[in-house]
Amino acid sequence: MRWRVGSATLLISEINFIKRNIFYLGDKTKAFCYQNDDGIIVHTDCLIFLLKMSINKNSLFITALILLFPYFTNAQNTKWQAQWITTADCKNNANTWLAYRKEIVIEKVPAHTAAKIAADSKYWLWVNGKQVVFEGGLKRGPDPLDTYYDEIDITSYLKPGRNTFSVLVWYFGKDGFSHKSSGKAGLLFDCQTPYFSLLSDKTWRCSVVKAYQTADDPLPNYRLSESNILYDARMGNWQPADCIDTAIRKSVELGRAGSAPWNNLVLRPIPLWKNSGIKSYINLKKSSSSTIDTLIGSLPYNAQVTPYLKVEAIAGQKIIICTDNYLFYNGGEANIRGEYITKSGVQEYENLGWLNGHKVYYIIPKGIKVLDLGYRETGYDTEFAGNFTSSDPFFNLFWKKAQRTLYLTMRDSYMDCPDRERAQWTGDATNESGEAFYALSTSSHALAKKWLHELIGWQKADSSLFAPVPAGSWTTELPAQSAASIGYYGLWNYYLNTGDKQTLADLYDGAKRYVDCWKLNNKGTIIFRKVGWPWGDWGDNVDMLIIYNSWYYLVVRGLQKMAIELGKTDDAVKYASIMATFKTSFNQQFWDGAAYRDPAYTQQTDDRAQALAVVSGLAGEDKYPAILKVFQTEEHASPYMEKYVFEAMFKMGYETEALKRFKKRFEKMVNNPKFTTLFEGWGIGKEGFGGGTVDHAWSGGGLTVLSQYLCGIAPVEPGYKTFHILPQPGPITHASAEIASVAGKINTSFTNTADMFTLTASVPTGTKAIIGLPGKNYRQITLNGVTLWQNGRYTSNKNATLFSDPAANRFEFKLGKGHWILAGRH
Repeated sequence: MRWRVGSATLLISEINFIKRNIFYLGDKTKAFCYQNDDGIIVHTDCLIFLLKMSINKNSLFITALILLFPYFTNAQNTKWQAQWITTADCKNNANTWLAYRKEIVIEKVPAHTAAKIAADSKYWLWVNGKQVVFEGGLKRGPDPLDTYYDEIDITSYLKPGRNTFSVLVWYFGKDGFSHKSSGKAGLLFDCQTPYFSLLSDKTWRCSVVKAYQTADDPLPNYRLSESNILYDARMGNWQPADCIDTAIRKSVELGRAGSAPWNNLVLRPIPLWKNSGIKSYINLKKSSSSTIDTLIGSLPYNAQVTPYLKVEAIAGQKIIICTDNYLFYNGGEANIRGEYITKSGVQEYENLGWLNGHKVYYIIPKGIKVLDLGYRETGYDTEFAGNFTSSDPFFNLFWKKAQRTLYLTMRDSYMDCPDRERAQWTGDATNESGEAFYALSTSSHALAKKWLHELIGWQKADSSLFAPVPAGSWTTELPAQSAASIGYYGLWNYYLNTGDKQTLADLYDGAKRYVDCWKLNNKGTIIFRKVGWPWGDWGDNVDMLIIYNSWYYLVVRGLQKMAIELGKTDDAVKYASIMATFKTSFNQQFWDGAAYRDPAYTQQTDDRAQALAVVSGLAGEDKYPAILKVFQTEEHASPYMEKYVFEAMFKMGYETEALKRFKKRFEKMVNNPKFTTLFEGWGIGKEGFGGGTVDHAWSGGGLTVLSQYLCGIAPVEPGYKTFHILPQPGPITHASAEIASVAGKINTSFTNTADMFTLTASVPTGTKAIIGLPGKNYRQITLNGVTLWQNGRYTSNKNATLFSDPAANRFEFKLGKGHWILAGRH
């Protein structure tokens, strides 16, 4: 095929529209193609063409309308002028560290100075000897080709006169379950102001920091992109503030922004990390042998930390740094440790590759004098803004441990665990994002948005989705998890809680393409999607066909709601029709009078399958008593799927039974005093799934249920324009909850006695709330002391409108902003 550009004809030797419409001009020149109403935009690293095309039987002819200077696909990149740089000594080996330095004279400091920085893979930035960024950059990438960049305001670090800029770059150099390696180390630094420009180019100094090496076996397992860092302090005089090795060299230019292998640059969508600075351990314990002293620093909770030491020693002694999650609770496979080889004299070192655990171990040879030990806690920049308390201490402790576990599994992306894998398994992220809306401040929402954009950004040519992404060593679809993510509990729940309609619009078509991959049989239910990894849950007695059918229905249910919001009427009608016929077919084929079962399934009845049938809406109320018996006799769900069992029991109205089952299942885990986090399985080691990790956020789904159902807080309209507070107390006599919604802080509490049910609620400005009392046996209901209901009749009130049918099993009233006390006397 030949493309005619103006009077020139270019041979296209390969066309590949798999991702972002990449093709090649000639044999080597990569170009990108995007179609809009004007034609097709084609750009290479040096040219852009706005093209009109006509097609005949044998060829595609294009007339070039516009020829411009370099252009890059992300509009934010149009002003990039810097070069990607490295050093000639860099061999792009795994675990390579590079130091960069540049000095410039600034006559006047601007009012605002934005530096755009991209690095493969992580960077640390100092300006004039002061640290500006501690671990910048994000693991690659937003899609299989592209790279994230940061934008940093460095104004406060600048001064008139000579200024020094130092950057340390850590190049991972290997694929993993959370990172796709570009294959090449590099730094891009672009700062343009009216008074000066600082652009990475060949005038920068750069060197490989030879002190950074890789520790010997055992190496981290194959899922992790990070290496075990060994730092040999005898190698050179590198210091963070100077950030340059003794072997000073000029940089090598690798190409402008937009060049391969980093390609398009996408602005970091999440905040830089929180940074505690160096802190002291809450206590230090010493354990000695004849050759070593082991100092064990206790952390206040399981945390993401970079350990610090200050010692006096002779040269050549090795200190090993690791955590209890490395030594004992590693989920069955090796994760990450650090090592340090001393130089002579007093010295300080901070292991920059973050670790996690409850305790940090320093294994130190005899003869080294320890002057100080400490740690820096870093993590996702959000606040523990949500809260839950109740009259049952067990659920209070569970909620707190779930909140801590959630936070520990947030960083570059949502993670299943912060040690063994650090991977964004998308079913895990579905549970995690739901928890974050109740447990954390609104800054956490950006991580959910990033997860959803990445899930669709990595969509394959056949429209299938896979997880975890970003990933360089995994491409296998998990149909059940992918369906969970783009449907009711994933993309729709994100929109319902945030009101972010743009993200809904951006991702809807990708979600729609994926659901079209699922095919229906002649009975109106799904043909089992036997691709990739057909996983439904850990454990035994997994009735996969019921699980898959339920997740499919939840996808369609979510897409139907999305279509209505986006004004896609035809799609909404189509999905409503599918749901109606599917529900009938599902119940005809799989309900056997006592439970939902695949007729070909021969094992014990699957509790998690019943739960999904309930929460999806496939199961009618007439089936609830039978399903309750299943939940009271069958316990096969993992902690991941137990969330849906818990929720299903609340939706069915069996609050007392739900709390009893949940406590029974989680009691051993929650009451374990050694851990501040929740486990992957029901136990650890041999009691866990494949060894199991001790910090797995999928186990915290019950946090959502306690806030959403027990205390009753949930959005009714997207973005909390209208929300409800409809508590389901069961045996709980008192509970309170607080959330930081996008509409403002919402507080509620209830007290449940034999004589009265009292509910308090705060309603933010600009919102409406539907608040209600459980049950219907009230002789009087008051709002802030004024009677609303008495002797079977509603009393008109300017603040509250009767919202529910008085015959229903709940009294509901619609209110505006304010602090309200709704009290019902029995």
